[in-house]
Parts: sequence; structure tokens; C-alpha cells
Amino acid sequence: MTIAAILEANSHPIHQAAADESVSDVAGRLAEFRIGALPVTDGKDVVGIFSERDLVYGVAKFGSEMLERKVREVMTSPAITVTDDTAVLSALSLMTKRRIRHLPVVDGGGLAGFVSIGDLVKYRIEKIEAEASAMRDYIQMA
Repeated sequence: MTIAAILEANSHPIHQAAADESVSDVAGRLAEFRIGALPVTDGKDVVGIFSERDLVYGVAKFGSEMLERKVREVMTSPAITVTDDTAVLSALSLMTKRRIRHLPVVDGGGLAGFVSIGDLVKYRIEKIEAEASAMRDYIQMA
């Protein structure tokens, strides 16, 4: 199965940050929407990701001045991205190897979606449970 299936199941809006926004504004959105990261765009291009981890590292390095900085100065860049035809297991493997929890989904260079490791794990668990249920039904019929 591919990332396209995850995007179809997720009907929530794609929140994002602009590279020239202040860290304070973007941190406020992370809190408001109770999310861990935002893709950062410059025009239609995905140029990075701003996450809770970036915020913590920045506060440790810059102190309260961090809140006045521009996101482009402290975001994780370049963004590691996938396309909607990427296999779910490939995306999970990429996230594990790179120790990341979020992936922007790009299509033609622009942002088409944003998936978290939680989205992918939930999908895999549902698939495994459905397969187990089908196997139990098959065994009971035999």
C-alpha cells in the first residue's frame, strides 16, 4: 500500500509554516493544533520542517532570543520528503533510519500532504488486524 491511501484516510487540513515567519508564531500554531511539526514552505517549494525538536534545540542554543528568529534560521533542512506512490513500509523504514516522525508528501515540487509516523503505524495495525480477522474467519469455516 502507498502513502496515497494514508492521505485519502486523513481528511485533516495540512498546516504549514512559511520560511520567513517568526519562531514564536509557528510555535503558537504547534500548540494551537496540538501537533509536533509543520512543513516549511517558500512559495510552493517544501524547504524544511519545523518541529518541537527544533524549538527545544533552538531554546537551548539561543535562549529566549529563539522566539524572535525566523523559521528558516532554525528549521531542519533540507526536508526529507516522499511522494504519494511511496510504499508505506518504505516510508516507515525511512523514518526509522533517519530518526524522524514526519514526512512532507510532495507532488510536482509542491506540498500534497503531510504524514506522521503515527498515521503510518495506525494504518499498518489496522491492516494487520483485518488480515488476522480474515484468517480467523477462514479457519472457523474450515
